[in-house]
Amino acid sequence: RTVSDASWSTTRRLQDLPDMGLALQVVSPMPELLSYWIAAPDAQQLLRYTNDCMAAMVQESAGRLAALGAVPLQDMQLAIAELEYVVKTLGFAGVEIGSNINGVPVGAPQLDPFFEACEALGAAVFVHALRPAGMDRLVGPAPLQQVLGYPGDVGLSAASAITGNLMLRRPRLRIAFSHGGGTLASLLPRLQQGWEVFPALKESVQASPIEQARQLYYDTLVFDAPTLRHLVDRFGASQLMVGTDYPFNFHDRTPVQRIEAAGFDGITAAALIHRNAERFLGIKTEEATP
Repeated sequence: RTVSDASWSTTRRLQDLPDMGLALQVVSPMPELLSYWIAAPDAQQLLRYTNDCMAAMVQESAGRLAALGAVPLQDMQLAIAELEYVVKTLGFAGVEIGSNINGVPVGAPQLDPFFEACEALGAAVFVHALRPAGMDRLVGPAPLQQVLGYPGDVGLSAASAITGNLMLRRPRLRIAFSHGGGTLASLLPRLQQGWEVFPALKESVQASPIEQARQLYYDTLVFDAPTLRHLVDRFGASQLMVGTDYPFNFHDRTPVQRIEAAGFDGITAAALIHRNAERFLGIKTEEATP
């Protein structure tokens, strides 16, 4: 896969921000760099180099870039150590993780020590699609992985956070899901109805799925105003923030303009464009967040 220098060039990124309507961009690793499938000590070395490179970009940007680091989640001890490095030493807002870790869903109990550490450090967690399930059911060329496979895996990942009661165990955790939460908005009414109908689900899922879903964050990367308005109605205006997928071919080139054109009132638009992201990233501003 060939990528452009916009993936690592601070100058190039800063040149591209005005056309997207952005004053601050958060850099995170290309998902394949998360490297969960290689030996953990080797992954840790690669991710340390990646994290240090992003730190240099942030330093060069004069406050116009922030970063989310990467950790080798195939080894819990190494992952928590790298988490502490990116938050305490590099000053990152948090980390990016995959929608699954070698097939393990985000809501799985074995990942709880990592989320406990994130909560304790105040580290934000951004979940991006990675090596999605169901590729054998798609008919067509490779880009369908990004177009159809990614939102499916993100939706299941977000659903696992709900069915695994992640936010009940970690109520101060700030965790966001890419691509508008993928298919979650469509799955949620079925999950809610199942929770109300099936005793086993009511016993296992310890709070309303809809209520839990409104504790998670999501990006606005859905390429469609009616869908974006539906997500605001489903998840709440306080839980969505700008997503772009920059600098790849499939990115939204006018993310702010798209939100402004969706017909929201001024308070909602401001929440989606910057205030929710400020809260998610732990950025303190003089303005009160609605």
